[in-house]
Amino acid sequence: MAVNKLFEKNVSAGHGIGRVLEEAGIEMVFGIAGGHSGHIWAAMADYQDTIRTILVREESLASVMAEVYGRLTRRPGVVIGQGPWVLGNGLLGTIEAHLSSSPMLLLTDFSDTPGLSLHAPYQSGTGDYGGWDARRSFSGVTKQVMEAHRPAEAVHATQLAIKHALAGQPGPVAVLFSVSAFNGHVTTDSQPNLYPTQWYVPPQMLCVDEARLQAAVQALAAAKRPVIIAGNGVRIANAYEQLKRLAERADIPVVTTPSGKGVFAETDPRALGVFGTFGLPAANACVAQADLVLVIGSKLTASDTVRENTALLDPTRQVFIQVDVEPRNASWSFPAEHVLIGDAGHVLDRMAEGIGASGSGANRVAAYRAEHGYFNSPEYSSGSLPMLPQRIIAEMGKALPDDAIVTCDAGENRIFMMHFYQTRKAGGFLQAAGAGPMGYAIPSALAAKLVHPDRTVVAVCGDGGFSMTMNGLMTAIEHDIPIITVIFNNQMLGWSTHIRGPFAAQFHDFDHAAIARSMGCNGIKAYTPEEFSAALTEATASRVPTVIDVRISTEWSYQDVTSPLAS
Repeated sequence: MAVNKLFEKNVSAGHGIGRVLEEAGIEMVFGIAGGHSGHIWAAMADYQDTIRTILVREESLASVMAEVYGRLTRRPGVVIGQGPWVLGNGLLGTIEAHLSSSPMLLLTDFSDTPGLSLHAPYQSGTGDYGGWDARRSFSGVTKQVMEAHRPAEAVHATQLAIKHALAGQPGPVAVLFSVSAFNGHVTTDSQPNLYPTQWYVPPQMLCVDEARLQAAVQALAAAKRPVIIAGNGVRIANAYEQLKRLAERADIPVVTTPSGKGVFAETDPRALGVFGTFGLPAANACVAQADLVLVIGSKLTASDTVRENTALLDPTRQVFIQVDVEPRNASWSFPAEHVLIGDAGHVLDRMAEGIGASGSGANRVAAYRAEHGYFNSPEYSSGSLPMLPQRIIAEMGKALPDDAIVTCDAGENRIFMMHFYQTRKAGGFLQAAGAGPMGYAIPSALAAKLVHPDRTVVAVCGDGGFSMTMNGLMTAIEHDIPIITVIFNNQMLGWSTHIRGPFAAQFHDFDHAAIARSMGCNGIKAYTPEEFSAALTEATASRVPTVIDVRISTEWSYQDVTSPLAS
């Protein structure tokens, strides 16, 4: 079959870029117009039937929304904006995408003035004397940097950026456009030759080494106490059902890493929740006593492994099977006897085909839950005021629908949610566990609601994180994105206060509900469980973004949910 050319008539570079995004199946883009990116913004007006353009109030919001879009859809999230500020403000989501392997495109610019690049610069990122070096700067936080100086190069670079963002381990790719890339048109005989974008979208890795697969399956079948550790890679691969199928068929307990929380319903009879430094005691006990560990889509960070504590994970007494799309991630933290490289969903399907029940998982999970507890501590029903985090989270569990999506910020509020909130459906929990930036919850909730408009989406943040990206509520109003925001308000930076004391970590008692109402959102203050429950019920039924400012006790800290293994 012959390959056609991409264009049959002359188009602007901006329109060519829009065509590429459309062909790649990208349904929305995020950003704020500035610099030479305005040429792309102008062209996107002609693609509104297929690509929704989300104008934000600051680039950090766009970067997080693009990161979450990429994480949830397996298509690159796209940020469009001016170079200095996509870098300076947009690092929030870019670094998270880089560390969490989310496919992402940064379509930005050099902010250059060709012909005068050697004169005293203004904004210029060409790397010449007196300016800043855009290529070097973006290369430190992305998989790859492309640059384009002519119209056809601009289109081709966007296609290659999609390829690199998706190939192997996904991640962010930056395309830097010179203003010269928008001068003139892409013609039918432009160089480089331009072809349809489908040829640049890498296929999923629907293959796995057969001998290695069979050896891994045999090792899994022979194990007496196997456990599955599921990471964020399961989410990136959208392999929720494949993970559930393997766990059920082989009857194996499942724990998740912090970044993997939400990839497996914690109500499942084989679930034990998050393991590691801030993990549940039942999960850590199961991992520590396992004779075989099946790691799926996790790099096994120092926090996951409690600084490689051998009482938890130890390759001298445990067999490791590691599934990853990136060969460099295999046997990274621990030597794995069985390495399976490929798309997580495909590998899990193939493993399920060849395995029978071997792990007595449901019975083992029930025993661990009975011995160590499992989302049932007495604090969940505490009547003390201000409310304990467990009681607040318990009320969320009662009021929210099973398919709700919760997004978390950084700090103690995230640790509390990770430890005490029980997910009831795969895909129901998101957190920034790669870089862990504050200000993540609101923009990530906005993106999750855009991807899943029929599901209730709740952003959980502290009063510190809320103040960083509360301007996202303006975007929520302007684009009709009815998220719920729950603020754990303790008038301080909880983590900092509990590490080093109150100095330079305390806040005034601002009325966040009133701030929300001034933007056009619903704003509710809650001091008691009854008030909070009623506020959640009202917010869930509302079509307007709602902020619930709930006062939380300072009695508990991250130290109270830190595993004894960390000592």
